[in-house]
Formats: sequence, structure tokens, C-alpha cells
Amino acid sequence: MPDDIAATDLDRYARDQLSNLPAKLADRVARHLIMAGLLLDEDPETAYAHALAARARAPRNALIREACGETAYAAGHYAQALAELRAARRINGQHLYAPIMADCERALGRPTQALTYDTPTTRNHLDQTGNIELTIVIAGARRDLGQHQAALQLLQTEPLHTTTRAPWATRLKYTYADTLHTTGNTHEALQWFHRVIATDPHHTTDAPQRITQLEHELAAQEDGK
Repeated sequence: MPDDIAATDLDRYARDQLSNLPAKLADRVARHLIMAGLLLDEDPETAYAHALAARARAPRNALIREACGETAYAAGHYAQALAELRAARRINGQHLYAPIMADCERALGRPTQALTYDTPTTRNHLDQTGNIELTIVIAGARRDLGQHQAALQLLQTEPLHTTTRAPWATRLKYTYADTLHTTGNTHEALQWFHRVIATDPHHTTDAPQRITQLEHELAAQEDGK
């Protein structure tokens, strides 16, 4: 644990969630949670280890179980992530974990189980971003089950034509473009991959490569006529 990591670096909301712990224990746990957050993208395994270290000290805290779930998910430990997020939900009754939990079910080869997370109660408790993320996952589960048209119809209920550059918009448009391609709508898929690039200035997807691929497919189709 680096010496320059201080418990006070944890945001106020998170510190409040640790307020029922003894002060020294709360500080130690907070430092592990900070490290988990800092390492989540570049080293998810070590981030997960820090979250587990926090859990070992306070296993009945929802924030800590949530951190374990998110880091396990990032590290590809989907069964563990699902178990941790279920534990967090039992403690605090929150529904905000539904998109990740449903995606864990998909990753574990259980798309039908993933669909069970799409309920009116869950939808009512999620904000716009959470609802869109859940739609993306549920559409993926429909595709896993071979229900490609149902996936398209579900995605079309979301704000596909938004001009925002929020990360969810990029993921939504990319998923829609990819689903169009799987249904044989190559021309339309190409248009939507271009729209992905327009909302993704940092190039977080492989949309440019997908555009090249689709252009080659269309050229081959023209040559074959």
C-alpha cells in the first residue's frame, strides 16, 4: 500500500458508508478501496485483491461488497462478481447492479437468466444511464438466444439519435450497429458505425475497423453481381 494513499482521498459518500466501522479500521478499508478504484482499469486483478482485503475486514458492508463485485467483473471473474453484487443487494436493497449482474449471467452462458433482470421494478429504480446499460445487456442476451429482431426492437426503444457524447451513447450505437450487421442489414450497419465514430472522439471502440470490414463486404457483394 503506497504511503501517499490517504483515507481522506475517498469521496464523501463512500466515507459515510464506512462510518459504522471503528476509525482505524475504516481508514484501512478506505485505503484499500481507493487502490481498487485507481487500479480498476490498468490492473483489475490487483484491484480485486484490494477489494477482497477490504472485505476481509468488513464483510457485511454493502459498499465493500459492491467494490468486490465491480473489480471481480473487471477481472473477468463473473461468478464471483455475481455473488458479491447479490450480497451487496441483500444488504442495501439497491437495483443499480442489475446491468452488471445480467451481463455476468451472459458471460456464464446463462442468457435466459440474464433476461430475468429486466423487470419494471428494476427499470424504475435505474437512472437513464443504468436503463440504457441494461437494455444493451438484455439485447445481447436476446442475440445469444438467436432472437436478433427482438434485440433490434429493444435497442430501438432507446435514444439512438441522441447527439450527446456520453459513453453510454457510444455503447448504445455500437451495439445497434453490430446487431444490424448480424441481421444482414449491412448498409444500415455501416451508417451506424460511422455514427459511433462521431460520438466517440477518444476511439474507445473498433468502429473504424468494422467500417473497413463492412466496406469490403459490400464491395465483394457488388463484384459478385
